[in-house]
Amino acid sequence: MVDPRVTRLAELLCAHSCHLGPEDTVLIHAFDVPDEAVADVVRAAHASQARVVVRLESDIVRRQLQLGLDAKNIETIASIEKYEMQQVTAYIALRGGNNYAELSDVPEQTRNLWAKLYTTPVVFGVRVPHTKWVALRWPTASMAQQANMSTSAFEKFFFDVCTLDYARMAAASKPLEELMFATDRVRVTGPGTDFSFSIKGIGAVACSGERNIPDGECFTAPVRDSVNGVVQFNTTSLYQGTEFSDIRYEIRNGRIEAASAGSQTDKLNEILDTDEGARYFGEWSLAYNPFLLHPMKDTLFDEKIAGSLHFTPGNSYDPPGGNRNVSSIHWDTVLIQRPEYGGGEVYFDDRLVRKDGMFVLPELLGLNPENLA
Repeated sequence: MVDPRVTRLAELLCAHSCHLGPEDTVLIHAFDVPDEAVADVVRAAHASQARVVVRLESDIVRRQLQLGLDAKNIETIASIEKYEMQQVTAYIALRGGNNYAELSDVPEQTRNLWAKLYTTPVVFGVRVPHTKWVALRWPTASMAQQANMSTSAFEKFFFDVCTLDYARMAAASKPLEELMFATDRVRVTGPGTDFSFSIKGIGAVACSGERNIPDGECFTAPVRDSVNGVVQFNTTSLYQGTEFSDIRYEIRNGRIEAASAGSQTDKLNEILDTDEGARYFGEWSLAYNPFLLHPMKDTLFDEKIAGSLHFTPGNSYDPPGGNRNVSSIHWDTVLIQRPEYGGGEVYFDDRLVRKDGMFVLPELLGLNPENLA
C-alpha cells in the first residue's frame, strides 16, 4: 500500500504545482526515488488526463558518466534531452539520493563543461522558460542525517513542510509581491553585512508551490550593476557536491570583486569565474516558510527558511523578477536574519520592511510564522 502522504504529495505536484490537464505532456524525471513513489506520481498525472513520459536516473550512474565525459559527449546528451524537453509542456523533478557528495570528485573542468553545454541550453534554455515545472527532493536517511533528525521524524517533517496550505501562503504573499513591484532601493544590514541595490522596473514573483516544493519565497533581482556593499552569509551552502561555509562577497557596481569561504576560497572563486555572468547576481529573495527554521545543507529547503533571504550569483529568471543576467551557474546562498542567527534588517526605499526575520509592515504580518502556519 502506498503511504497516503506520498499520494497527497503526488496530487499536489500534478494539480497545484503543474496544473496538469488533457492538453499536457509531462516528463517525470526521478533520481534515486522509490519506484512506488514514482508510480504514484504517474498515477496522479494520468488522473489529470495528461500524457506521461518517465526518465529514471541514478546519482551513482551519473557520477560514472560524468567522470568520462568530453565536450562532444555532453553535446550529444544535451541535444537528446533538449529535444525531449521540447516535446513536453510540464516537468516534475524528484531528486533522491543517499550521498549528497556523490558528484564531488567529478573534475571541475567537467562540471564547467556540463554547466555550459548542458545546463545552459537544456535547463535555462528550454525547461525553465518553456514548461510548467516543479522540483523537489525526496526524503532519505541521508537527508535526515543532514537535518540532525531520525529518519522517521524527518519523514514527518518533510511531508508537513511540503504539503502546507499553499493557497493561504499565496494570499498572504500578494502584498509583498506588489510592494516589490513598487520599490526602487533595497538595503540589507546585519552582522558583517551592509549592501544595497535597485529593483526598479524588475518586478517580483511570489512563489507558493508552483515551482519548488517546499516553497515560500518572493523573488526579484537587482538591476545588474546596482549592487554595492558587503554580504556575509551565515549558513553552510552545498554546491556541486562541496560544502562552503562563511561565504563573504565584496560587491562593487553589481560585480563580486572579492569572494572568500575559508578553506574553500579557491574553489569558490573557480565557480565564480565559470563565465562573465557568474560574478553578477540573478536573484534576490525573501523567504517565509513557517515550518523551516534551520539549515540542513539542502538548497530547496534552506532557501525557504522563515526569516531568511537568499542572494544568487549567476543566471536570472525571465522578467518579471529577473534581470536577464546570463550564466551557467545559479547559486542560491542563504542568510538567516532571525535573532538566534544574529538578526538583521531589510529596507525598501528607506522604510523598514523586516527586522530580525519578522515582517513589520501591517500588510505583511500575514507572512510571519505565527500567522502563516
